[in-house]
Amino acid sequence: MIEDEVVRLTSELIRIDSTNTGEPETTVGERAAAEYVARELGDVGYEVEIVESGGRDRLNVVARLAGADRSRGALLVHGHLDVVPADPAEWSVHPFSGAVQDGYVWGRGAVDMKDMVAMTLAVARRFKREGVVPPRDLIFAFVADEEAGGAYGAQWLVDNRPDLFEGATEAIGEVGGFSATLGPDLRAYFIEIAEKGIAWMRLRVRGRAGHGSMIHEDNAVTKVAEAVARLGRHRFPIVLTDSVREVLAGVSQLTGLVFEEDDLEGSVAKLGPLARVVGATLRDTANPTMLKAGYKANVIPSVAEATVDCRILPGRQEAFERELDEILGPDVEREWITHLPPVETTFDGELVDAMRAAILAEDPGATTLPYVLSGGTDAKAFHTLGIRCFGFAPLRLPPDLDFTALFHGVDERVPIDAIQFGVRVLDRFLRNC
Repeated sequence: MIEDEVVRLTSELIRIDSTNTGEPETTVGERAAAEYVARELGDVGYEVEIVESGGRDRLNVVARLAGADRSRGALLVHGHLDVVPADPAEWSVHPFSGAVQDGYVWGRGAVDMKDMVAMTLAVARRFKREGVVPPRDLIFAFVADEEAGGAYGAQWLVDNRPDLFEGATEAIGEVGGFSATLGPDLRAYFIEIAEKGIAWMRLRVRGRAGHGSMIHEDNAVTKVAEAVARLGRHRFPIVLTDSVREVLAGVSQLTGLVFEEDDLEGSVAKLGPLARVVGATLRDTANPTMLKAGYKANVIPSVAEATVDCRILPGRQEAFERELDEILGPDVEREWITHLPPVETTFDGELVDAMRAAILAEDPGATTLPYVLSGGTDAKAFHTLGIRCFGFAPLRLPPDLDFTALFHGVDERVPIDAIQFGVRVLDRFLRNC
């Protein structure tokens, strides 16, 4: 049964340690994960293309299933094979055990995003075994390096092998289609229609080198620390984009909550755990994440650096950079390390109707709503090919599970019945897309 297979696939994928540290020398396991996926597809008869993307063991897997109407645009179903690091000492189960216990599949990647990779594999294998012909071509892509921006994954494929996605007009991937309980017997599935832009920034401050025992008025470490503190405490202005307005309007219509613009954050806070997701899309953010300076305890270095994770709303890039200049001042050099644009579409059309129908067939009392992702996905690369991108990895979640906290978190896990629900929804959706 497909419900049993998706549990097996999720667990086995998690057991492959495909940690992406962001440094090519220490990133591991993407080759093993790609070869596993290729075997699972090849075993049922797919012609699989394995593409090495210029880095050591950075492999991507692509397969296509012909549809009934090949004149229609193809649907791309994409997932990434890499995961962020995990420290086993912090976990109650080993992060690469793939343990199936207490109603969950446990481990790094359980929700980001080996669950969706497993659901996609399970459906793809079933379609091939049973001779299912979908309404349109389906392109299955399993890629490397999403957790570090996609330079060896989706972005490399878009730049170097766009032929693999020939004819694709729409796509689904992470993070969307998950449920949230908004009240008694009130469950909504949130489908992602937009993402903030990602801009990882390096700050650099120069000073005068010297002996650590001396009075020193031009200390680069002090200056970068002060700049980082100013930026970390700063709150960018609330900006209501069209997509966020659509999200709030949908929630308001469903729940009766009123989102007063003069106290928008207070109103959003009433959404409980969902407030973390929605609140992060009300404004730009710039969170310092790394510091680098010095090489000896008694030497004042001439250069100190900081890394900042910036997430920028659509249409806000120029205003955001002006604000950065005001906060940081003229002595702080800025350099963009990674710069990926925002992605935005609308919550309408036949594909959205098919998503809604697939969910409601499995959960008749529910509804679907759009939302905006504060993070980023490989949609940032694929949308540059003119592909309309959505986040749709369906999961029916327990009301008390703080789902968003599991992404990159300790004890990451996914409910077994959630992925079994999800694989049924995905099967139904891809038969009618």
